[in-house]
Amino acid sequence: MPIYRIAPGPPLDQHIEWLWHYTDYHPDHDREHVLPDGGCDLIINLESRPRRLFQRANPQEHRAFRRGWISGAQSEFLIIDALPASTMIGAHFRPGAAARFMGLPAPEFAAQVVELDDIWRAGVWEWRDQLMEARGPREKFTVFERFLNERLARSPARLDAGPGISNAIEGFMRAPELRHMGRAADDMGVSRRHFIAEFRRHVGLTPKTFCRIRRFQDVLVAIQAKRPVGWADLACSCGYYDQSHFIRDFIRFAGMNPSSYLDRRLDGDPNFARR
Repeated sequence: MPIYRIAPGPPLDQHIEWLWHYTDYHPDHDREHVLPDGGCDLIINLESRPRRLFQRANPQEHRAFRRGWISGAQSEFLIIDALPASTMIGAHFRPGAAARFMGLPAPEFAAQVVELDDIWRAGVWEWRDQLMEARGPREKFTVFERFLNERLARSPARLDAGPGISNAIEGFMRAPELRHMGRAADDMGVSRRHFIAEFRRHVGLTPKTFCRIRRFQDVLVAIQAKRPVGWADLACSCGYYDQSHFIRDFIRFAGMNPSSYLDRRLDGDPNFARR
């Protein structure tokens, strides 16, 4: 399965962490858990088969998505199908950056997966045809970046996170600790309540949930580097009160306990695990 991932050029690099594309994917499993990281994903299906999103509470129930969709900032794992010989392309937005491209405040698509038809309406799919016709990943990325730059130029700048929220996001990414929230609110010259509302409007998550997710992401990074894993020491070093607190958060965000995750994670991407 050829997998390609690149950083976009400016000005997209201020909003999008990476672009990705895979083709002729042949998984050894039929479902995957997608784990939250605080950002959003724009996903374009480059074939005619729909993709399925399964309910967490009842994995027999699902919704089908066809041409393209946005996966908003999630506070829990998602369960998706893994089809043989599938081909897709997508953009992973930095936290707080997707709203401008969607033309909507982040809470309107947070904790959801939404068909792009429902957001952008008709007349946006000519560029998907161009993506499908483009030869090779380099040409596909060129078409994709051109479209994203057009969306950025046409979208209202008021949906961008301002310097105060952007600085808060960067601070929480470096050190996901809520004690920094008061400082961030003071830097913006607003109350904590106003800061929380503004943060959620741009990110789609409250600061508390965002910090929990980023702490979970710190765990995933640490797991990648450690063999074997000492769970109690890891929980302490990542800021959890105790091991039970760590396991509760891990199960919420991963849909499985840490040991099961180690057995099921996909090679090359810690944010995906076999069902």
